[in-house]
Amino acid sequence: MADNGGLTLRLNRVVPAPRAQVFGACTDPNELAHWWGPHGFTTPQIDLDLRVGGAYRFAMQPPDGGVFHLAGEFRAIEPPARLEYTFRWEEPDPDDRETVVNLSFRDVDDATEVALVQSGFATEARRALHEAGWTDGLDRLQELMSSRRSAEG
Repeated sequence: MADNGGLTLRLNRVVPAPRAQVFGACTDPNELAHWWGPHGFTTPQIDLDLRVGGAYRFAMQPPDGGVFHLAGEFRAIEPPARLEYTFRWEEPDPDDRETVVNLSFRDVDDATEVALVQSGFATEARRALHEAGWTDGLDRLQELMSSRRSAEG
């Protein structure tokens, strides 16, 4: 079980798509593969059991380097409003510990505000690493939804 103490990361992003579509992009393995992770990374394998108590495991491939994995368990699923899950690296850095990610989705005109809160970091360096990764990933999600909106209109 993740410790709720420690440092917290908070990010907000407005994504140009309806809330149900954005929620789907965050819960469907085929969609996640298009945007998950920092720029230049791929996600060659995503195993996801989308139910409370269900597990997930992502394989991530950086542009230069070997595949590594992250995993966790879903703690709350409220489509299309909220997701909560634990997050841990399978081969953690000594300063890593399991954290908790909360994603909430709110209608904003014809777009969706995604609010991310990830808590329980042991060090500022690990919080900053996740901030950089999430910032890039949310950029990629925003770009994906923008390109789909452009293609439709």
